[in-house]
Amino acid sequence: MIRIEEIRLPINSSRTRLKEEICRILHLKAEDIEYYKLIKKAIDARKKKNILFVYTVDVIFSDKIVEKECLISLQEDRYNKLKKRHRIREMEPYNYEIPRVNYTKYNQRPIVVGSGPAGLFAGLLLAKAGLEPLIIEKGKKVEERIDDVEQFLKTGELNTTSNIHFGEGGAGTFSDGKLYTLINDHRTKYIFDEFIAAGAPTEIAYSARPHIGTDNLRKMLRIFREKIENFGGEFLFEHALQDIIIEDCMVKKIKVNGKIYTTSSLILAIGNAARDTFEMLRHRHINMEAKAFSIGVRIEHPREYINKLQYAENYKNPKLPQAQYKLAVHLRNGRGVYTFCMCPGGWVVPAATEAGGVVTNGMSTFAQDNVNSNSALLVGVTPADFPSDDPLSGIEFQRIWEQKAFACGGGDHYAPVQLLGDFLEDKPSASYKSVIPSYKPGKTPGSIKECLPDFVYESLKEAIPLLDKKLPGFAYPSAVLTAIETRSSSPLRIVRGEDFQSNIKGLYPAGEGAGYAGGIVSSAVDGMKVAEKILVNYK
Repeated sequence: MIRIEEIRLPINSSRTRLKEEICRILHLKAEDIEYYKLIKKAIDARKKKNILFVYTVDVIFSDKIVEKECLISLQEDRYNKLKKRHRIREMEPYNYEIPRVNYTKYNQRPIVVGSGPAGLFAGLLLAKAGLEPLIIEKGKKVEERIDDVEQFLKTGELNTTSNIHFGEGGAGTFSDGKLYTLINDHRTKYIFDEFIAAGAPTEIAYSARPHIGTDNLRKMLRIFREKIENFGGEFLFEHALQDIIIEDCMVKKIKVNGKIYTTSSLILAIGNAARDTFEMLRHRHINMEAKAFSIGVRIEHPREYINKLQYAENYKNPKLPQAQYKLAVHLRNGRGVYTFCMCPGGWVVPAATEAGGVVTNGMSTFAQDNVNSNSALLVGVTPADFPSDDPLSGIEFQRIWEQKAFACGGGDHYAPVQLLGDFLEDKPSASYKSVIPSYKPGKTPGSIKECLPDFVYESLKEAIPLLDKKLPGFAYPSAVLTAIETRSSSPLRIVRGEDFQSNIKGLYPAGEGAGYAGGIVSSAVDGMKVAEKILVNYK
């Protein structure tokens, strides 16, 4: 199998044209290729009048002799330039293998706390291996969770155990379902294959910016749950981890909804909003440390406006996806300001988990066809900014500003909003212009200055004109800023060793909430790594 990268073609080119280009690069005839597999499809929109698709493909030959001759030819000097330009190389197929374990030799099943990506993929591996894991989730099944979220959007009545953060699938269920990650790990192919098997769009296998959409995720989670159950796993929804019983620095039992469960392998895949669990862990002397994260606002532009900025006259071409951006700048004060979790054609949603606090996040369906596009606009914060040196001080820092945003919004989980032009001029907003903010259950125009730390407010004011130089038009005066985004990543890390266990043997922190991941795919990978360590112990 030969991999070819950097195949650049105009956006209106046919698939036939792609095969012709593969043949030209390899000096082959069409009949010499049995088939090719699309590995990656990206967009190069740097030249607005000549937007290109950039492909990576794996080529399978129709004849072993042709394959051998092609490989020999690629060793010749005259192919060196071609090899460098397209990074042509031989590839070996990779299959992820899950070992089977004789569970009957053991009395204790592993327990997973949390059903986000880390918990689900840890649970899936353990179930496929034959260990019949028990998966405990504080929130509800996705079907019931959807109803609770819809009720919150309509009325502002928050269910503190079933919301946009808590419940089956974790926070990712009500997001854009982004699968883009910077990590390079062979497990990602397995993860994508499992997503597709559960009903995800097949194009996530090759898209350079893959996403599933909240609409697909909600359907997929039920299928995923059934698969784990079919392999012997068990789910307990609306069950909260209350305590961990430790003897001789080892996990022995846990307390869940007043009932005791025995285990020697406990995976904590709890997500970054599990504040009550973090408190319990501190009480049990589990090693934790505060870590840097980011806070800021959500910025909304018209979706078509962003498409025009990125694609110019091609902005209506149906072959192009909804436009995205990714911007960052480093300021004189040492702070970094950047866009994060950009949701084309999406909504700004309420991600609060506590009464009296406002938290925002972004969400979109697979079609990404809502009228606005939004992104987090964040400023880096460090433990030096927190009110104390306590490991949970980052949570207290979040809570302070979430409550200030609640007050600025006027209560009932209304969010404070301000036009970007007014923000830059230190002028409260009285109404909206061309951008109607999408946040529900409600929004209150005014000034967001009072619900942002001074250094965050000043950093955003300095950064926005600089970001506008990188994407001219970004500082659109009618764009809307909605406060506050505080849950971009975990404010702490549950310390673990090379064996993935904490200072308590048998306790395995995993995923984003534990401080070891930053999205759906990286969390799933981390959950798999932890499950692999447990499988080694059982073997």
